[in-house]
This record gives sequence, C-alpha cells and structure tokens, in this order.
Amino acid sequence: MKKTMNSLYKPIYLITIFELISFIACQSPTYNYHFCLGPGNDTATASYKSDLTLLLDYMSSNASDKSFYNNSLNGIYSLFLCRGDVSSDVCRVCVSNASQTLTQTCPSDKRAIIWYDQCLFRYSNINFLGQLELYPRLFMWNALNNTSPEEGDIGTRGLLYSLVSQAPYKNMFQTNEMVVGNGPGCRYGLVQCSIDLDVDGCSTCLRELLNQTEDCCIGRSGWRILTPSCCIRYEMYRFYEQTSNLPGSAPENEGGVGKGGKSTRKNTIIIASSLAGFLASVLVAGFSYYSSLVRKRNQKVEGTSHEILKRSSQGSKPAHLTEESIHLHLSDEDHSGDLHHFNLATIQTATNNFSRENKLGEGGFGPVYKGKMPTGKEIAVKRLSINSKQGLEEFKNEVKLIFKLQHKNLVRLLGYCLEEDEKLLVYEYMANTSLDAFLFDSEKCKVLDWEKRSNIITGTARGLQYLHEDSRLTIIHRDLKANNVLLDDDMNPKISDFGTARTFGGNQMEANTERVVGTYGYMAPEYALEGLFSNKSDVYSFGVLMLEILSGKRNRGFYHQDCGQSLLTYAGLLWNEGKGQELIDPNIAGNCAIQEVLRWIHIALLCVQDDPALRPTMSSAILMLGSKSVNLPQPSTSPYSAARFLHMINLHPLNLPTSEI
Repeated sequence: MKKTMNSLYKPIYLITIFELISFIACQSPTYNYHFCLGPGNDTATASYKSDLTLLLDYMSSNASDKSFYNNSLNGIYSLFLCRGDVSSDVCRVCVSNASQTLTQTCPSDKRAIIWYDQCLFRYSNINFLGQLELYPRLFMWNALNNTSPEEGDIGTRGLLYSLVSQAPYKNMFQTNEMVVGNGPGCRYGLVQCSIDLDVDGCSTCLRELLNQTEDCCIGRSGWRILTPSCCIRYEMYRFYEQTSNLPGSAPENEGGVGKGGKSTRKNTIIIASSLAGFLASVLVAGFSYYSSLVRKRNQKVEGTSHEILKRSSQGSKPAHLTEESIHLHLSDEDHSGDLHHFNLATIQTATNNFSRENKLGEGGFGPVYKGKMPTGKEIAVKRLSINSKQGLEEFKNEVKLIFKLQHKNLVRLLGYCLEEDEKLLVYEYMANTSLDAFLFDSEKCKVLDWEKRSNIITGTARGLQYLHEDSRLTIIHRDLKANNVLLDDDMNPKISDFGTARTFGGNQMEANTERVVGTYGYMAPEYALEGLFSNKSDVYSFGVLMLEILSGKRNRGFYHQDCGQSLLTYAGLLWNEGKGQELIDPNIAGNCAIQEVLRWIHIALLCVQDDPALRPTMSSAILMLGSKSVNLPQPSTSPYSAARFLHMINLHPLNLPTSEI
C-alpha cells in the first residue's frame, strides 16, 4: 500500500504544477485585431443589447468543453472557433476575453468580430452560419527580418499548398513544417476553416487566401491572413502546439523502492517543487509585462512586432486608396464578392502587355483588354488612358461603388491595380462583349431575336431598379447606354462602367452639378441643359436604350428627313400617327408578338418624356413590362427638347463638356 501511495503522489504533484503553469499561460490570449461592423447609424436597441449580453454569456459558458460553437437568440447569431491545437482551458479563457472585449469596444454595433491567436469570436444580426465570408480581412506580417528569395519561396509555397489541399478533409485544421531552401531550421504553417463551412467552402476560402499570398506575403519571415471563414499563417518558428506526452506522464520506473529509490523520489519532488516555484515566478512576471504590451497594442494596433494592413493586399499601394478601401469594406452590407489588388506585372502578362490582339474595345475613359490569368480564368481589364477624363477620383469612385454592388445584372469588379502611372480595373470577362457590338452590326444583330432582346431589356431594368431602390444607397448611373451593357455567355445583360455614378443618401432625391458627364443622346434634357440629375435621368437613358433595342437603330447619329437627327423624335412622330409598327426592327418583326412590342415602345416613350415627374420609376417600368393588365398613360406629345439640344450642338458648338463614348 505504501508503494502505491508513493507511486501516486508524484504524478498528482507534477500535474498540479502543470495545471498552474497552464492556468497562468491561459490568462494571456494574444490579441490580433477586431472590427465593430455595420453602418454608423445602425445602432443596437436596448432590447438587442440585452439579448446580445445573454447570448455572449451563454457562448462563453460553452467554451469549457467545445472548441467550436454557434448559437442564436432573437435574430442574433454568434460563433466562436478556437485554434485546433489549443487546450480546452486556453479556449475557454480566449473566448471569455473575446466576449468581454467586444462588449466593451462595440457596445452599439449589431455586428462585430475579433481575432486572437488562439480563437475567433463574432456575432451579427445577419445569419452568417454556413456562409463563406472573406471580409473583413486582416493581413499581418513581421516588420523585421524578411527573408530573401534564396531562402526558398518555392519551398514555402509547397508547404502552403500541402496545408490548403489537406485541411478541408481533416477537421478543417492542419499544421505542418518543413525544411525550406538552404536557410537554417524549419518553416511552420497553419491553416484553419470555420467548422460551419462545408468542404467546398473551406477549400475555396483557403485557396483565395493562398492566391493573396503572392501579393502580400511570400518572401516575408512571418505573416498571417485572417478572415471570418478561414485563416492562414506562416512563421520561421513553431507557434502552434504539438501533440506530445506531458513531462512527468511517462511510465514510472519499475525499479520500485529499492536501494536509493526513496531518496531519488524525494530529491525529485524537491527539485520539481523548486522548479515549479521558479517557473511560476517567471510566468507571473512575464504575464504582467505581456499584459502591459497587450494593453498598449489594444490602444494602438500598429505595435512593434507586426505591421497590420486591413483588407488591402500590400504596403506598396497608395495610402489614399488603401484607407478608402478599408472604409468601403467596413461599411459594406453586400460584401459577398472579393476585391483583389493585382500586380501590374500580372496584368501585363495576362493581356500580353496590352497587345492589339487582346483589345476588346475603346471608350472615352480608355481601352479595354481581354486577359487570361495563370489559372486559366479570363478577365477584362479597363485601362484608363493618361488623357482620360476619368481621373483618380472617378477611378476610386468606380472601385468603391461597384464593389458594394452585388446583383446578377451588374458586372462584377474582381480587382484593381494602381502602380506607376497605370490605373487599371479588372472585371469578370463577358464573352459577348457589349450590347452595341451586336445591336448595331448588320450581321450580329440577327442573333438578337425577340426573346433575347426582351431579356436584355428586363435584365437591364432590374439592374437599374437595384441601383435606385434596393441597394443601401441610391445610386444614379448617369451613363447608361448600349456599350455599357455587357452580355455574358447566355446573352444576359450586366450594367457596367460606374466611373460617373453618384450616390444619394437619406431622403435625397436629386442633385445638381456643373460638371456634366455622360453621353449626349442618352442624357435627359434637364441633365444635359441644367446639370440636374436624379433616378429619373437614368429612366430617360433606359427609355432611349429601349427604343434602340426595339428598332435596331442608334439614337446618336440617327437622321430622318422628316424629323431631323433623333430616333426619339422619329419614334414620337410614328407613335402619334399610329404607325408605331414601322419602328420595329425588321430582324424581329417576323417572330414577335407585334402588340407586345408596341406596348414596349409605348413604355419607352413614357420613359423619355421631357418632364421628369411624368417618367415612371424603374419599379413601375418593370411592372408595366411584365403585366399586360396595367393601363399605360399616353406619353406627352412634346417635340422632345433633347433632340433640339442635340441639333443645336451640331449647328453651333457650345462651351459644354464633350461627350464620353
């Protein structure tokens, strides 16, 4: 019995030491960063705050025995995820700290997220569970001791690729190490996905971050990229825990209590006791010092050990765009897409150095080129010319605006490039280029049967309705025309080119500008003559576009001996004389319902009325297009002042802004 008691004593005593060490270490989860998200005026109500407090308390209580947990309460969704290698004690303390920090720093926000080295914690009034989310995004890297290419970038990539390819199939978490190049020692990597993702979502998330490393991180001695759905980290030291036996847990010496056994055991206990006291003192002192550093880092995130960049990709980008990009993503409610900063060299390679063979077309702001990325993905690159009227402000405007917009009838911006003297926008590639390439080509126009034309009209209308009524801010495009409507593989329309767009907030309905930009022939008269624009000026442009699609004739440059240089006046004349059928493009006249097309001509004429108040909204126009039972008012019989304005411009050039085409 005595031997049994002695044999149990040592393990119990040593476990207590390590529990003490673990307890002290657990008190200092390493803070990285946090975001209080949501519009500034979208503050939480007292009821929301009360529910949130209850939910966060409940979440913290579940961190004792879980490394991942999600729950919801009255429309508030929350989740925590601890790093796959940390103990339950570390997880519990980290989640508790995260909950308290968010409660204190984001007291009035309906959405927030915080990252520690050891855990992630987030909550939102929008159900994000199971959704792949790449924003907000945080880049961190070591400020000093960057590696050189000779140290093995290829080996680093190999380490990362192996992690990314394995983690989705191994509990969404993977660590690994390998000797890289000729440098000393090993390199260490870690990747992790939120466990609410499926395998495909995890793989997509990690591969996106892997693509980002080319721009931001390869060649640095240590870095990480953190998002709500996944993270990736690389260091030159082991920063994660390895699975191994705790000291003192090895099988006991079977020599028993022979000669010298009791003395040895006594000495071991004394040494262990002294060592424990020493370690505890060191850890307490270290924790006090570390806590002061954490407090300083919480006050000023740009601490001494890491450089941090929020959501942009590398420090070489101009600060003005970086800061505005940060604001864009923080305030965005529709950030399901992913904005990427492309290197100029990458774009040059993809477009064969902007070769003539890759040129898709040319607009007032510069040429557009087709490109092909190393992955095989095709892109369209808008290259702003040095002499373009779209300067830096328009460039930033387009980047900020279009990235906020997520609608199937709006073209998707993939990224941008600001290097040297280049200003480049990278879009999804539209195989069928723009509507004008088909509509006004004598052969290609035959492809556009009535079904395709009606789909283009309704799709464009839905895109405009989203801009005017369904996006968080009212957005006025100001340059809707046939070559700003792109067509995908299935001839579905996507509105593009937001360089001249303007936003309205609150109850604002219209604005006035001295700088009229857009394209004459599509401009509403109040905008062309007075600089007054609103959602009704976009409706006017839509009406012009409708008449072009239905007639197959271009408004700009149109000439008829009886009604001058305007498709609008020609259409109005035919309509008033009961000859609207003569306006229909012969290419569709034989395979369409004539009465339906005449009704759509009627709707187009309502959209181009001189008085903005008489024009329908886009939602009303969509209702008219989709329902034959809606009674249509008669369009005004005015002589269309926009046509007179165009004629005046042609005869007597005025000191007005030149047209953008």
